[in-house]
Amino acid sequence: MFRRSGTATTLTTALVAAAAALVLTASTSVAAATAPGFLAGADLPPHPSSPWYAGAVTKGLPESAPFCLEGVLPAAGSWHRVFGTEYDTGAVQVSVRSASPSAAAKLAGTLERKVAACAADWLRTTPGGTASWQDYGTLPVEEGAHVYGVHTSIPESEPGVHLFGIGRDGATVTVVQWGQMGDLSHAPVADFKKTTTKAVNKLNP
Repeated sequence: MFRRSGTATTLTTALVAAAAALVLTASTSVAAATAPGFLAGADLPPHPSSPWYAGAVTKGLPESAPFCLEGVLPAAGSWHRVFGTEYDTGAVQVSVRSASPSAAAKLAGTLERKVAACAADWLRTTPGGTASWQDYGTLPVEEGAHVYGVHTSIPESEPGVHLFGIGRDGATVTVVQWGQMGDLSHAPVADFKKTTTKAVNKLNP
């Protein structure tokens, strides 16, 4: 009767483990190569009292959709990164690899229209609330970017202000949403335009 030696068994186990490690490494490399480039915390508008903390770049959409963009960001081809501070200021970036540049241009247009209509849409579902928005214009980066601001408030509650940067590089679209308590006069528009430009420049189309 043939009996496999302990040395042979050990060698077989080692070879299987090595093969598994190679597969895992290859899968990780493919995943890393697939993810678009993302902002770092230092790329966001500086907070006066706190550093920015950046979460991991994660495949798929965030658990909660960015304000104003519920239901319009596709899960397929999406990646996201959440940012926070020690106070009330937070941000999220979502990037989407579309099937083609034309599909990406269509998605970017949809996102822009959704943000531009956000204040009016919010008012229709929030009795007693007030809201306003501002178009801060386009940015000359890659295939273009657009920055908007939205302010919302309800009685006996803190008002909220949000900035949105939507841009495209080839078939990849990115949206950055920044928010804190306050109104549009508190929004760091100039710094956020720099953030949006960096976000688009960092994409890997």
